[in-house]
Order: sequence, then structure tokens, then C-alpha cells
Amino acid sequence: MTGDQSDELDGFAVAVVREDGVWQVSALDNEVLSDLADAEKRLRDMRSAGAVFGLLDVDDEFFVVVRPAPGNARLLLSDATAGIDYDIAAEVLDVLNVDIPDIDPDELDDIDPWEEGDLGVLADLGLPESVMSVIVGDTDLYADEQIGMIAARLGFADELSKVLDSLGH
Repeated sequence: MTGDQSDELDGFAVAVVREDGVWQVSALDNEVLSDLADAEKRLRDMRSAGAVFGLLDVDDEFFVVVRPAPGNARLLLSDATAGIDYDIAAEVLDVLNVDIPDIDPDELDDIDPWEEGDLGVLADLGLPESVMSVIVGDTDLYADEQIGMIAARLGFADELSKVLDSLGH
């Protein structure tokens, strides 16, 4: 998929903020599902004193964690093979200096996905790299289920559920 994908993509994007020990989850426009720079800008614009990160469920195929940091954002892409078909996954791989996998698109269903990026992106908030690795590695789960596991582990599952309900997910 190339070009303007945002109209075609299913999924959701949320901003997660933890300030003074309280989690807040808010919806982001679906345009960020096809534009990593836009997602990062919207998260940076939140200007919270606490932790801020974005969770992007793209087409229920894969997810991206975007966490603004000084310099470049810290990123985690749950499925590097998504770079073949999705612009935002290709953007994440580019920022990470990882080549898009050289796999024939017809063979994608036979390839096990693998993550690229920072498995420790949320470790300081209570999601160790080892646990994130297990969540990302469970290829039987859809992206929204993996994001739900992240939310449950960090303690904002109820807040996420309310936002997703309001979005019709």
C-alpha cells in the first residue's frame, strides 16, 4: 500500500500519558496510522511533565509504539515484514536504519513476523523488555489484543477500553 493510506486503514491510534501516577488515554486521528512524523509531532505537542507514548494499531495487522525522546523518538514495530505493504512500517524501519525485508509479497503468509526497535521502550513504566518480547512474539494475537496486553500490564486497560468503545472498536 502506498500513497494516502489513512482513508483505507482500519485500526486505531491512542496517546497514553502518565502524569502524577494517573494514566490518561486519548484518541489520535487515524491519519497518524500512515504518517510516523505526524504521530510523533502530535505526541510531542502534548507537552506533559510525565511519560507520553503512542500506540498505533495499523489494520489490526501490527502495532507501533512511538515514544518521543530528545532527538529521535524511541520506536517498536511489532512486525518488520509489514514494511513491505505499509508506509508507516517502512518509515519506522527507515528511522531504525533497518532495511525493508526482501520477501516476495506472495510469500508473506509463510513467514513468521519479527519485531524491530526498542523492546524496552516502556520498561521504565513497568513493562520489562522480556515481557514485551513475549507479547510481541505471540503471533496468534491480533495487534489490538497485543496492545490490550500492554495496557493491562501497565495498568491503563480500563482507560484504553473506554476510548476504544468511544471509537467503536
